Amino acid sequence: MQEKLSEVLGTVSGFIWGLPLLILLVGTGIYLTFRLGFLQLRLLPYSLKLAFSKSQDKSSEGDISHFQALMTALAATVGTGNIVGVATAVLLGGPGAIFWMWLSAFFGMATKYAEAILAVKYRVQDEDGEMSGGPMYYLERGLKQKWLGVLFAIFGACAAFGIGNLVQANAVAGVMNDTFNVPFYITGIILVIFAALVLLGGIKSIGRVTAFFVPIMAAFYLIAGLIVLIMNISEIPAAFALIFTDAFTGEAVAGGAIGAVIRYGVARGVFSNEAGLGSAPIAAAAAKTDLPGRQALVSMTQVFIDTILICSVTGLTIVMANQYGSITNASALTSASFEHFLGSAGSYVVALGLLFFASSTIIGWSYYGEKCFSYLFSKKVVKYYRIVFVAAVFVGAVTSLELVWLFADIMNGLMAFPNLVGLIGLSGVVVYETKKVLKAIQEEKKQKEAA
Repeated sequence: MQEKLSEVLGTVSGFIWGLPLLILLVGTGIYLTFRLGFLQLRLLPYSLKLAFSKSQDKSSEGDISHFQALMTALAATVGTGNIVGVATAVLLGGPGAIFWMWLSAFFGMATKYAEAILAVKYRVQDEDGEMSGGPMYYLERGLKQKWLGVLFAIFGACAAFGIGNLVQANAVAGVMNDTFNVPFYITGIILVIFAALVLLGGIKSIGRVTAFFVPIMAAFYLIAGLIVLIMNISEIPAAFALIFTDAFTGEAVAGGAIGAVIRYGVARGVFSNEAGLGSAPIAAAAAKTDLPGRQALVSMTQVFIDTILICSVTGLTIVMANQYGSITNASALTSASFEHFLGSAGSYVVALGLLFFASSTIIGWSYYGEKCFSYLFSKKVVKYYRIVFVAAVFVGAVTSLELVWLFADIMNGLMAFPNLVGLIGLSGVVVYETKKVLKAIQEEKKQKEAA
């Protein structure tokens, strides 16, 4: 029975994450890129400066700072996809898949920008003064299609317990047991305590923890990867040459299947940065900001950090190690690639990277799920939701979850459809709000020059 169900869910997941959705995801990013005049290229330096600036408009409405909103979104996004997902892309699509991962991330930055601008534009404030926003709100209040908002919230709520909780706890417990021989139940108890301390305090608590935790975990992995790249700097040009050559020939894939190179590169890129899925704008909606476009510029940097920086470190290391022809397990491939350059320390880098990334995903997705449940029912269910979510962490750590993985993957993919309808339908609003923030930026420059 379980095998049959697994086969059915696998077929459904393959259909949902097939070429139509990938084309729609990337196509939406391309459409928005042209409508916004390649904004992600022109304003990336300003966006990064804004994201990491300590100054903020304290008089603006919102619950957390630009930086905390970005770190909360990154906490949910930077996960197993940055380590295992990249290896999967190379195994199934060859080194050229990394190029298509980069390309999808470039257009995905415009998508992420549009999601955030709409999330802030149509957010609402509850009786306690807390902000709520995301696709369900801009689908209802902007597009006037509440049924699409309800669909998104249902898919998002399910995905939060699957891809954002059970499977992440399982990944953490697995790596702790394999690398450090820590019993699964011990990891489960520690994760429950950690999650409870953070989640029960709400978005302000989540924002504070992720603002501290996420930069450290990202820096740890990036520094380890940069050490590999610097130590082997002479091999980098050849790695780039292989990536670009294979991206258009597919020679590294059996039969020269260029379609596989593109498909798996785009799919793993989207899986990693979640551009178009509609999850990250839920965090963006909580930010203190004077203009929707200003927070949107900050949110846009999430894709750059996640895919262009972190995934690139993983991808280049794998290509330079050149072991993807003999190792078929994605997690083992990344670990073996780092071990190739760093010795036994390489396996610890990957293990700790998975530990940090998966743990942070639980924190970020807890907030997404909370907002989806609150939208479907009411804020009264939030305290019960948090209790159940924390308890589910332990279940995930000690249980086999093959079916949950498949079901969560389906829910994650289904989130994209209503969200993309909203992005395309409200693209005019995105352009209008962009003009406002561009005008504000120009005025700021004039004031600085005058001073």
